[in-house]
Amino acid sequence: MSDTVEFAKMNGLGNKILVVDMRGRKDMVTPQAAIALNADAETAFDQIMAIHDPRAQGTDAYIDILNCDGTKAQACGNGTRCVVQALASETGKKTFTFQTVAGILNASEHEDGTISVDMGMPRFSWNDIPLAEEFHDTSRIELQIGPIDNPVLHSPAVMSMGNPHAVFWVNSDPMEFDLERFGPLLENHPMFPEKANITLAQVISDTALRTRTFERGAGLTLACGSAACAAAVSAARTGRTGRTVEIDVASSPVRIPLTIEWREDNHVVMTGPAEWEWAGTVDPVTGTWAHDAAQEKAAL
Repeated sequence: MSDTVEFAKMNGLGNKILVVDMRGRKDMVTPQAAIALNADAETAFDQIMAIHDPRAQGTDAYIDILNCDGTKAQACGNGTRCVVQALASETGKKTFTFQTVAGILNASEHEDGTISVDMGMPRFSWNDIPLAEEFHDTSRIELQIGPIDNPVLHSPAVMSMGNPHAVFWVNSDPMEFDLERFGPLLENHPMFPEKANITLAQVISDTALRTRTFERGAGLTLACGSAACAAAVSAARTGRTGRTVEIDVASSPVRIPLTIEWREDNHVVMTGPAEWEWAGTVDPVTGTWAHDAAQEKAAL
């Protein structure tokens, strides 16, 4: 077995993704490799999407997801779009079915290059998210940051999109809040035994939201697809918007909105772009990597 595999540096709305081709191998990308890759400025990432041979009949691949701190992630919508673009370019296929630890995901690439991912069904029960305490209504739970009589953030909507999310509603631009300071406190709050993705969401209209996310295991991120889905579902669930919204991801350098539809069958479909940046090879055990030599030669 070769020591190295191919990988691509990509992004979904600025969400930094490494797509690693582990097909034909039995091993996994190690946490040590993930930490080493993230420590290098050229390969720093939010999530690794490791493509493995299919494990379930009728699927195209098994996707193993790692955060930049080496921990496992259950879902990554922006990363899934990157996987679709990479495989569509390789195979010519337009539709894919993936298995992840969070379940089966169906995805397709459209003629305009955007990609839709069926992110599955949201879960609202306190023990499914999970929370440390029982709440009958998870559309608004008792949790706040700041003074009791004047909290900075309070009463989030909580849910699972395969991973836990807390959505705090704000009345001004999410970029105005010190999420870098509040994020770690909330991500690691005792209320969330498996930690949580923390999102600030501003309602722009009944069809539009503006969001910013502190991502579990990754920190302050430029974009988070599952968080956009959580915000859209939470907005519809609490009557702030309809069931289809455009998400302006405030922190993203790519000024293209995500479209989130919470369908009547309870599935959440996210549509947005993916961008290929460059390719290379990597040792999935150590994280030692190199640029693709043929690509670099062609660029000369």
